[in-house]
Amino acid sequence: MNFSERIRRVEPSATLAISNLAAELEADGADVVDLSVGEPDFPTPENVVDAGKAAMDAGHTGYTSSNGIPELREAIAAKLREDGLDHGPENVIVTPGAKQALYETMQTLVDDGDEVVLLDPAWVSYEAMVKLAGGELKRVDLAPHDFQLEPALDELAGAISEDTELLVVNSPNNPTGAVYSDAALEGVADLAVDNDVTVLSDEIYAEITYGEEPTSLGTFDGMADRTVTVNGFSKAYSMTGWRLGYVAGPEELVSEAGKLHSHSVSCATNFVQRAGVEALENTDDAVDEMVEAFAERRTFLLDRLDEEGVGAPEPDGAFYLMIPVDEDDQQWCESALEDAHVATVPGSAFGAPGYARISYANSKERIGEAVDRLVDADLL
Repeated sequence: MNFSERIRRVEPSATLAISNLAAELEADGADVVDLSVGEPDFPTPENVVDAGKAAMDAGHTGYTSSNGIPELREAIAAKLREDGLDHGPENVIVTPGAKQALYETMQTLVDDGDEVVLLDPAWVSYEAMVKLAGGELKRVDLAPHDFQLEPALDELAGAISEDTELLVVNSPNNPTGAVYSDAALEGVADLAVDNDVTVLSDEIYAEITYGEEPTSLGTFDGMADRTVTVNGFSKAYSMTGWRLGYVAGPEELVSEAGKLHSHSVSCATNFVQRAGVEALENTDDAVDEMVEAFAERRTFLLDRLDEEGVGAPEPDGAFYLMIPVDEDDQQWCESALEDAHVATVPGSAFGAPGYARISYANSKERIGEAVDRLVDADLL
C-alpha cells in the first residue's frame, strides 16, 4: 500500500511501549499500580447516567443536527457566559470528545507550512494534530520556570513570527497541573493581538483546580474574536467513555469547522448530548466532591515525595504532577514498570525529557504503595 504523506508525518505515541508492557505484565498476573491514567477514577454521577438512560428510553437514538442539540448548545453557552465569554449557542459545535474539537480546530485553521507554537510540556496529541494539518511546530520550554508561563513570556515573544498562525494554551495544564496566572494570560493576549495570532485555549481541566481559579483566555481585551475555546465532559464529570466535548468561537470559525464536522463525525451521540445537559446543570456537588478528593491525594503524594527528597512543582489544577527522573526518562519509566510494577508516562512524550508524569487519579493507598515500590527499586 502507498500511505499518505500526512500519516507518515506522525510517529506512534511515545507511551506505546509503556502501555504495551503494562498490558503484558497484567496479563501475566502482575499487580501494576497505574499512575499513568488520564481519567478520573470516579464513576459518572448517577443522575447523569440516569439522564442518558432516560434519553434512550425516550427514543433519542437517532441523528441530531450536526452542531448539536439546541438544549446542550444553550447550556454550554450559558456556562461560557458564566466564565465571561460572550458566546451564544450559534458559537458552539458539540463534538464526540474534546479531542475531536481540537482536531477540527487544527484542520480548520492550520495550513501547510503554518507555524503553531506549543508551550512545553504539552499534551502529546497536539504535535500529531499539527503535523496532520501540515503545520510546523515551534516550542517554548517552561521546564526551567517550574512549568509556569509568566517567566517565559519573553521566550514566547521570541518564538512568535509572521508565519505563526496558532498558539496553543492549555491551562490547567496536562501534564504539569500548572494554572497560568492572569498576568501570564494577559501577556499572551498582548502578543496575540500585536502579532495577529489566533489562540486555541484548551480548558478541559478548568473545573479541577485547588485554590487557583483559571481565567478563560477569551475574556481578555482583544481576544474575543481570536480565541477558540475547547472544553468537554470527560474530566470534570468523569465521562471519558461517553465522548462529549465542544468547541466555541467566532461564528465564522464555527461555520468553517462545521464543514469538517459534518463530513467526518456527523454529530455527537444523541442520548449522550442529553446526558451532557444534566451534567452541566445538576452536578456541582459531585464535581466538588471529586476535586476535594484529588486535592487530598495531591497533598499526600507531594508529602510522600518530599519525604524521599524528590522535589516536584505543586500543581494547582488537573490531577497530574511532574517529577524529575533520569535523563533517559523513557528508560526510567520502563524500569519503574518492570522492576516496581508502577506505570508512569515519560516526560519526553510531552516535550519534557528528564521528567515523568504521575497521575494521582488513584486511591491514596495505591499512590502510597507506588511510592514505596519505586523507593524499594532505587528509582526514587
